[in-house]
Amino acid sequence: MIDAERAVTQHDSAVVAVAKKISVLGALSWGPTAADEFLSAWRGGNPALPRPPEVRPLKPGTLETLRDVERRCDRGSPRGRFVIATAASYRRVGEMLAVPGTKTFYQLSRETYGGANERLAGTKDTQLSAADMLLASTADLTEATREDEYEFCLTAEHVREQLQARVDAFFGAGVVQVVIDRNLSAKAAASAERIRVRSGTCFTPADIVQLTEHEAFIHAATALNGRRQQRLACLSLGSPRTTATQEGIATFAELITGAIDLARLRRLALRIRAVHLAEEGADFIDVFRFLLDAGQTEGESVQTAMRVFRGGDVRGRHVFTKDVVYLRGLLAVHTFLRKAIAENRPELIARMFVGRLSVTDVLDLEESFESGLIAPAVYLPAWARNVRSLAAYLSFSLVTNRINLSRVDVFELCRDPLSRISETAPT
Repeated sequence: MIDAERAVTQHDSAVVAVAKKISVLGALSWGPTAADEFLSAWRGGNPALPRPPEVRPLKPGTLETLRDVERRCDRGSPRGRFVIATAASYRRVGEMLAVPGTKTFYQLSRETYGGANERLAGTKDTQLSAADMLLASTADLTEATREDEYEFCLTAEHVREQLQARVDAFFGAGVVQVVIDRNLSAKAAASAERIRVRSGTCFTPADIVQLTEHEAFIHAATALNGRRQQRLACLSLGSPRTTATQEGIATFAELITGAIDLARLRRLALRIRAVHLAEEGADFIDVFRFLLDAGQTEGESVQTAMRVFRGGDVRGRHVFTKDVVYLRGLLAVHTFLRKAIAENRPELIARMFVGRLSVTDVLDLEESFESGLIAPAVYLPAWARNVRSLAAYLSFSLVTNRINLSRVDVFELCRDPLSRISETAPT
């Protein structure tokens, strides 16, 4: 048994060493001028499909170590299965990076992140139908809440300063640095050591709160907690297999703290619709036009289109499907937390933050949690520490979700019972 556990530890270390050489989003990122060049041609009345960035292949032999771990690591151990699943996840995306713009690239993307037409667990809905339901239910509010792209224009420098102050207050000074990155396609991205903010972007005051909750208090926190795991170092990795859960926790954090707004929520749903259109054959310009027609600004529309087509074929079909994970992850995390509260398992909440893992890992690794092999999370957002408040929020949402709004008469909701008596009293 000791030898088997020692072998798992060796395989764990081997996966971490290889994973550091595989940066999926870094490898697929567009150049810093791609968005401006496309928009310039668009505004000039001569739109053209952008030239996708060249994807640098991995060094020969990089994936063989991962295959070896998959073959040799102990599948009878929960910790071993976690290491194997992590190795397989990185091996799959490594193979994906070797064939950008192809059908195989798209298939491997689907295997890793899912697709728009996949069914959501526990429902009859697909990710696409759920996204469309969300878009339809919020459509009437968009005009009342629409923001002009330059209504607020906080600079990246200002956002960096504000984020750094919040980060220092949470983690301590000097633990996580906030920097500006001109090559970033998302508004921000976080690791254990850095939170990168996209330069040349107009931010709003709401963005500062959202990025704090999402990037700092979740992504940076789980990465730092994972680095403390001496017996399961793979928990420090943002492996592709954990993307849905990690983005789900981060988006749930926005939701429960009030950091999310309608535009952001609709943007997540529009990403799924954009992936679907691209899967069906829409090219980069078609997807950009769709997003514009849906109410997104030119800047947001081109950035979303670039997310869908990074590493894929700008003519459509063979695209990058990662952006379907946000809504799926949010629903999965919300459901998991509700189950934890309903089954009186509050300890499961803090366990979600010990590193980068999936909701199923929280249960699969229970023996390691109980034995102390996995260290408790040091960095926890306030909402996750306040179990009573979280339980109240989730319990009430469980009740309200059972109400069929199509059968509700708004005028009857809180009507005074005495008014009914007066209406029926004889004259």
